Amino acid sequence: MIDPRLPKYQWGQRVKAAVDLINDGSFPDAPVNGLLIGAGAIGEIVQVGRHTEANVPIYLVEYGERLVVGCLEEEITML
Repeated sequence: MIDPRLPKYQWGQRVKAAVDLINDGSFPDAPVNGLLIGAGAIGEIVQVGRHTEANVPIYLVEYGERLVVGCLEEEITML
């Protein structure tokens, strides 16, 4: 079993995309492998969850008014 990693970021925290965020197929209205959010975009964490198999934190980050993207810690940085 993999030991759980504690979340580095918290709900309500503003973060910046560290890399381009690409559609992995979970956004049906956007092209697969298309750009969702460019590196440097500012967002706010609206929920912190956990990937059950890898046992790592997953952050739901709201970019703009209607785009919420699931991010790993490596994909975001603190402001």
